[in-house]
Amino acid sequence: MTETAETVETVVVGGGVMGSAAAWALASAGREVLLLERFEPGHVRGASHGASRIYRTTYAEPEYLDLAQEALGHWRALEAEAGVELLTLTGGVSGGAGDARREEIAAAFVARGVPHEWLSAEAAAERWPGLRFDGRVLHETETAGRVHADRAVEAFQAVARARGAQVRHSTAVLGLETAPGGVRVLTDSGEVIAQRVVVAVGAWSAGLVAPLLGGSVPDGASGTPLPLVVTQEQPAHFALRVGAPDELSWPSFTNDPGPALVGPGRRWPSGTYGLATPGEGIKVGFHGVGPRTDPDHRSFQPEQAQLDQLLDYVAEWVPGVDPSTAVPISCTYTTTPDHDFVLDRVGRVTVAAGFSGHGFKFAPSLGRVLRDLATEDVDGPVGVVAERFRLARLTRPTT
Repeated sequence: MTETAETVETVVVGGGVMGSAAAWALASAGREVLLLERFEPGHVRGASHGASRIYRTTYAEPEYLDLAQEALGHWRALEAEAGVELLTLTGGVSGGAGDARREEIAAAFVARGVPHEWLSAEAAAERWPGLRFDGRVLHETETAGRVHADRAVEAFQAVARARGAQVRHSTAVLGLETAPGGVRVLTDSGEVIAQRVVVAVGAWSAGLVAPLLGGSVPDGASGTPLPLVVTQEQPAHFALRVGAPDELSWPSFTNDPGPALVGPGRRWPSGTYGLATPGEGIKVGFHGVGPRTDPDHRSFQPEQAQLDQLLDYVAEWVPGVDPSTAVPISCTYTTTPDHDFVLDRVGRVTVAAGFSGHGFKFAPSLGRVLRDLATEDVDGPVGVVAERFRLARLTRPTT
């Protein structure tokens, strides 16, 4: 340990929504926290910027339902403490060609008492004339809407600071090394020795964490420690047509036109999601099918062929907006092979990665999970996270 190194109990690397939520949860538990973020406040290089993200509970898997239902209360508590509106409940609708997945979700809703209803395509179109529907529509009536992304990151950091955390922007973490009794965090402005480290750096996860894992994952599996795919996703905002419903009346929505129209070589590359972004129009995007990218060398420009597909989709399925008004957006997805998150601990390092384009809504719950992981006995087993999210699942044991 160098004599000049700063020492702190917990360093959180990454000031996007997940790292900020972890700092908030740790500081709220009375822990000493230093949050290090490579870029300036409000930057657009990752996956946490902008004014809108979907909040919804449309999962059949209990691990995700637990997190989504927990998150609602945390969002409200964060709003109260930060004094700013973050979560606006508008209801959410899910439609498409097949009912099987929605039937599973509806059954989970019944089991957990999540308010919902089924609507015919005609009834849904009458209620939300800005959207087109095909088949039955699952309407999540009271627990879906949108989260203001930029405000959320700011609120997590503000409350963390108020509870004693340090937050440093424009501080790049260059590497992590084991050190006696801790982890050496190498930054572009010096070293920090931490008892624990939480890494939540999105598209930069594999490069920072893989060397520390030594080419293997826990529990004897081997191979690539973090097989993540980073893509540049390309949704867009669209202006309302004259006479269309006011943007504040729009629900969040997802739609899958079905395998005849969706998939490689077909009319559209994936199903879509959408929601209002007040002041910017209606946001619509494909899910997880953008071009692969290096997060340090992104073009920030839409791939024209995929943008043309999005305009084609909007013209047919979102009649309340004008496709010619598209304002493309650029963000990153960091996706695991199974689209489940990575929430795990290896010794003194807790890893949060691979949120696969559907993590933002869970942020305050995941902050709590990361706090619990980071405060476990470093020599004991990982006991506070579902097997679904463990690192070991990402590689197969060597035969």
